[in-house]
Amino acid sequence: MNRPLRLVLCAGEASGDMLGASLARALKARCPDIELAGIAGPAMSEAGVNAWHGVDELGVMGLGEVLSHLPRIYRLRQTLAAEALDHGADGFVGIDAPDFTIGLARHLKRRGMTTFQYVSPSVWAWRGYRVRRIARSLDMLLTLFPFEPALYQAHQLDARFVGHPLADELGAAMADPTSPLHDRQAAQAALGLSGSGPVIGLLPGSRLGEIERHAGILIEAAAILRKRHETAELVMLLAREGDRQTVESLIGPGLKENGVRLVCAQTRIGLRACQAAIAASGTVTLEAFLMECPLVVYYRLAPSTYWLARGLRLVRTRHVSLPNILEGRGLIPELLQHAATGQALADQAMRWIDTPSRREDYLHAARSCRERLALGAADRAAAAILERLGHAQDRRG
Repeated sequence: MNRPLRLVLCAGEASGDMLGASLARALKARCPDIELAGIAGPAMSEAGVNAWHGVDELGVMGLGEVLSHLPRIYRLRQTLAAEALDHGADGFVGIDAPDFTIGLARHLKRRGMTTFQYVSPSVWAWRGYRVRRIARSLDMLLTLFPFEPALYQAHQLDARFVGHPLADELGAAMADPTSPLHDRQAAQAALGLSGSGPVIGLLPGSRLGEIERHAGILIEAAAILRKRHETAELVMLLAREGDRQTVESLIGPGLKENGVRLVCAQTRIGLRACQAAIAASGTVTLEAFLMECPLVVYYRLAPSTYWLARGLRLVRTRHVSLPNILEGRGLIPELLQHAATGQALADQAMRWIDTPSRREDYLHAARSCRERLALGAADRAAAAILERLGHAQDRRG
């Protein structure tokens, strides 16, 4: 090859930007002269990806919001496809955001480009009919969970489990004695918590709609927990500092009355500090599990979305939280829709506090899962991509 290898990477939100950054660093470590470009956020840009477009151009969630942005998103996909072809890219790597990246990959594959997807769509839980289309769109799928490659076997897609970057990152931090994630005491000290009573986390979710639906339920749970355990330290963990004003406008008096402290942009340290947490379903449940924080998982969908999903039978799994799916059992309680009441959430949280044998089972499962997933995902993904492109020589060092 007379020129450097060229890859187009496409991430769709902040979490994908972090995944893309670690992948970019691993690719450059193995192939220093590789050229990386595409849809990138700050982390990917810092890792050496030329940002043709920012991840914020794809950052829309919710059925109504997505529908209103469809024309713009379609134009962006057409633009990126043309840019990738004009650039003479050797491959395309979609990073999560499957509703955008899979269609783009299919378009590029038809034009002779080698296509990859880093992170499998959750076909095991939601809209399983996508498997065939995904298989036709990709040359290789890099999965984060060990059970995922088998889902594509019947469609002859080269799907490889590479491990989970979150397990790599958290495992390293927890092993570092200087890190606030090293143990519960270190995390509590980092947040200025006394640890004189149980620390219980309250997580409403990271999106505005989730905060609006869940804040009231959590303050009901907080009131019950405060009555049962006067020395408990209650912390509401918010993804961003910008969420503080939203939460205070919704439940400000309840926060003050029940002694709930808001902790912003320090979710991981907060989870590590907690003896139990009540968390909205999402990736944060895997973070909590890998950091050995006992969980109660809940969620309330917008009523229209819930009834649509139920009526069309779009949800396939018995469990909704990643810890339960990975363990294949109901390790943690899941309370959905009308079952997610303040009383029920508080009751389940106190069961973790009051039942040492239950906590020990959880901690053993969490440690075992972290070991299974912490395999060096970014480096394994980079090696697989370069191997597929016939550029497998490792030139690190």
